[in-house]
Amino acid sequence: MSAIAVEEVRKAFGTAEALAGVTLEVARGEVFGYVGPNGAGKTTTLKIVAGLIRPTSGRVRVAGIDVVERPLEAKARVGYLPESGALFDKLSPHEYLTLTGRLYGLAEERVAERVAHWLRFFDLAARAGEPIAALSKGLKQRVCWMAALLHDPDVLILDEPLNGLDVETVARVKDLMAALAAEGRTILYSSHLIDIVELVCTRVAVLHRGRVLATGTVDEVQAALGAPSLEEALLSLTREGA
Repeated sequence: MSAIAVEEVRKAFGTAEALAGVTLEVARGEVFGYVGPNGAGKTTTLKIVAGLIRPTSGRVRVAGIDVVERPLEAKARVGYLPESGALFDKLSPHEYLTLTGRLYGLAEERVAERVAHWLRFFDLAARAGEPIAALSKGLKQRVCWMAALLHDPDVLILDEPLNGLDVETVARVKDLMAALAAEGRTILYSSHLIDIVELVCTRVAVLHRGRVLATGTVDEVQAALGAPSLEEALLSLTREGA
């Protein structure tokens, strides 16, 4: 059984079709890259997989659970890190993460344990009591990472997850993704940082104008698109859409 199965998904916003029949299959324990030019439909796909918006047609399953028919069960298995995380600025990181854990239904002891663990991992324990509003963009992004990981999800959906992070934290996060995949967690990773995608992802799908053009290893995708590199393939698509 696939960890993520997207079958002929279409999504229209009024008369504009954002997705035109997307099909993806991501295996358990895989770090799967999802790339394409701006406006290709990547974030729309991720939001549908995360259960935040409904597809116009098609089917999406996470860990075998239909995200439309059983949304709460599906969301309980997913950790989602959006491109622009919406945080409660008046809360501290500790308060926000504690609230997040409670919303996921974790026991109080488990919440305290998980919050302490991730605050240490992301080197934010010393500022855990400050208002989130006082934190830099990069520190806020660390809080978003912690919120996505807090309930120990089977599937992690990441949309430009390295935004604002410093070099040390980026290295830590890359190691974390590899460790999570080795444990059997599944990661759907969307980013414009192609060098990172090539480094951490086992397979990649290229999306353009709401359609998947190619799926496979980086070498297979390059061959399918007739490009010397994944970056050059995306540059070509961007020029085409200009």
